[in-house]
Amino acid sequence: MRWIWIDKFVEFTSRVSATTVKNVTLAEEHLHDLYPDFPIVPHSLLVEGFAQTAGILVGEARNFAEKVILAKVSRATFHRLVRPGDTIEFRAKVDQLSEQGASTSGTVTCGDELVGEIEMMFSHIDQNMAGLEFP
Repeated sequence: MRWIWIDKFVEFTSRVSATTVKNVTLAEEHLHDLYPDFPIVPHSLLVEGFAQTAGILVGEARNFAEKVILAKVSRATFHRLVRPGDTIEFRAKVDQLSEQGASTSGTVTCGDELVGEIEMMFSHIDQNMAGLEFP
């Protein structure tokens, strides 16, 4: 299953950085799952939004010639909660890019407030290998 959680790109510099936004609305069902009376965005979805932003940046850097998969979340530190009505911004930059993969880092913000800091690594997988099944 594939889904895009980010709403739009607002900045994109090939092989360097990307910025996306996500408008959080009360209509999103997952907000009510963790604490039904206190809707918040789970940190795992903040990691997902950053991974989508950085993953597209990494894929584009190599002309989407290979599949890009999240290999490792090196660090994810969160400083505040995200609630319905917030607009969050994911800022990702490529720290290192090679044939094997890439390392990225960046921030999640809400207005002028720092929500989180994330570092993650991606691996490239040949398109022909992506459909293989392993026992």
